[in-house]
Amino acid sequence: MVLNNIEKLLEKYENGETTLLEEQQLKSYFSQETVAPHLEMYKPIFAYFLVNEKEQFTKDVPLKTKRTFNYTWISVAAVAVLFFGFYFGSPFLQEPSKEEQQMAFNQFKEAMQMVSSNLNKGTSSIGYLESMGKGTESVNYLDELNNPIQRIFK
Repeated sequence: MVLNNIEKLLEKYENGETTLLEEQQLKSYFSQETVAPHLEMYKPIFAYFLVNEKEQFTKDVPLKTKRTFNYTWISVAAVAVLFFGFYFGSPFLQEPSKEEQQMAFNQFKEAMQMVSSNLNKGTSSIGYLESMGKGTESVNYLDELNNPIQRIFK
């Protein structure tokens, strides 16, 4: 009768339907020396649970917290750097004089003239492509003459 009860409890245990009291009955049965031969495979599982219950955490937990970095000093340093930059950076923000503007404009004008002359050289060197395009048009016209039926249906 006890064996039938243990088998029913094992079936409930495998389905996850046992209570804590029923699991305790299973643990006590499988902790005995004599267990039914067909249930011998469950013995290591429940033996592990009995040993696991006796384990305790013995390591000391440190109660000192780590020091956190103080971000207030970083913000003070950032504000100081900004003020330093505004104070010494203001001479660089002045508008250039008329002579400096005229000189920059002349340099830009020279650079654009150089770019324009180089582009014109490149354009003149590929001028032969225009005559090549005319040749392909005449070849396409010859293809139309070779097939008069296509010309009729167009």
